[in-house]
Amino acid sequence: MADGARLQDTPPAPGGWPVLAIDRSRRGGNASLVDQIVAAIAAMVQSRELRVGTRMPSVRLFAKANNVSTFTVVESYDRLLTLGLLNSRRGSGFFVAQPKAVAAPQQTAIAATPAAIDALTPDLYSGTSDALPVGAGWLPPEWYGETTILDAVRHAMRIPANRLRGYGHPLGFPQLRQQMASNLADELFAVEPDQILLTNGATHAFDLILRTLTRPGDTVFVEDPGYSNLLSLVRHHGCIPVGIPRTDAGLDFTVLAAQAAKTQPKLMFVNTVLQNPLGTSLSQAQAHKLLGMAEQFDFWLVEDDIYRELASRSDASLAAMDGLRRVIHVASFSKSLSPVLRVGAISASHTLVPELLRVKMLAGLTTSEINERAVYDAITARGYRKMIEKLVAQLEHARERTIDNLRGAGLEPVARARGGMFVSAGWPVAPTPEWNGKTIADAAIRAGILLSPNDFFMLRAPDSVWFRFNVAYADTPALADFLRGHQP
Repeated sequence: MADGARLQDTPPAPGGWPVLAIDRSRRGGNASLVDQIVAAIAAMVQSRELRVGTRMPSVRLFAKANNVSTFTVVESYDRLLTLGLLNSRRGSGFFVAQPKAVAAPQQTAIAATPAAIDALTPDLYSGTSDALPVGAGWLPPEWYGETTILDAVRHAMRIPANRLRGYGHPLGFPQLRQQMASNLADELFAVEPDQILLTNGATHAFDLILRTLTRPGDTVFVEDPGYSNLLSLVRHHGCIPVGIPRTDAGLDFTVLAAQAAKTQPKLMFVNTVLQNPLGTSLSQAQAHKLLGMAEQFDFWLVEDDIYRELASRSDASLAAMDGLRRVIHVASFSKSLSPVLRVGAISASHTLVPELLRVKMLAGLTTSEINERAVYDAITARGYRKMIEKLVAQLEHARERTIDNLRGAGLEPVARARGGMFVSAGWPVAPTPEWNGKTIADAAIRAGILLSPNDFFMLRAPDSVWFRFNVAYADTPALADFLRGHQP
């Protein structure tokens, strides 16, 4: 307990709770008091000085015994709940939690990624392959508005000399967080700049959230099909991914309720709008139902909202409905500016951000201020909004042409994409050992075409063969000819 408060060698306070020796000379005010209390109680739990099931003092009693505000105690208890060291019982108070045992891996719930898909992964993200990137997740540079982005990068490189001395602000470039807070407040939900934590893209944000809120053996809900990198990341953290089917009609709430009652998930990742890979969006009613289930079964919702700027302003937002109480909002600029900039953001409650920040600093210190300055310059440029409007129009036209091209080759969409970058389409025929997503993807790469088969996005075994197509690259005769030659 060298870094936290210590127990004083004094009699217990009324109610039997020992007084903590809090160092009030530390800089940092309330945040420092919270850090000390959390560290002290964590050490007491780990040393079994506080045993499992021990009832903690009430907020008021703890505050009185240690001469701190009730707000400080509430924030400390919230962080201890987040860390899994305490649990709460309605009407009874706070108790020391039972440490979770690490569950054995459930192989039946985890589909193996085909070796051919693993081999394609570098090309799907690097952008250096000469293959036609039909399965990739980026747009042609000229679609992003090259002039706006290049001007922003050049301006960001003229960083003041005095900013080269440190690592940058731990939360991220202050002006960008201020601008994001203003934009979110105008369009979706009220948020303060200090509730926004900048990251190296959305995947880094997901990693920080998993590091902070889960332990090995925890159940994590993901959409099935869903973002391929996320599925691997959940497994990497030792968590058990459970797929909740997502179709053209939205989430399967029957499966969600059954699995939640059975597995007690810690959190769920969900694309509310323009879901990857289907391109669908949840309705307002479905979003409300999902929030209700998260409340009922007590799990976090991580709203993967990286396609928001390409969506309709009327589309549902979990964070807007919830006010960042149970929802953690993740944004990124890789789809509206360029994936090269690698800037994402987490918006979360005041009680959760400090713990996310602590994990960010432990795992990799601060993020790139130069990248964040470039994003700030780009989104505050006069032509940015028109650039987004033009991009949305380009995607709409490309999507219509892509669907026509795929249908001409004998494929049908598996869902009605509402917008964005992707159309998923294929054949309603069961795969065989000789003809499946893997074998077709292998043949495609030999033909100079990069495909993303449905195996790449799914936990369950696919019952048909389909692919995710990037509409910016899919309206080509070469693709149509290849697909015609590989029909079932």
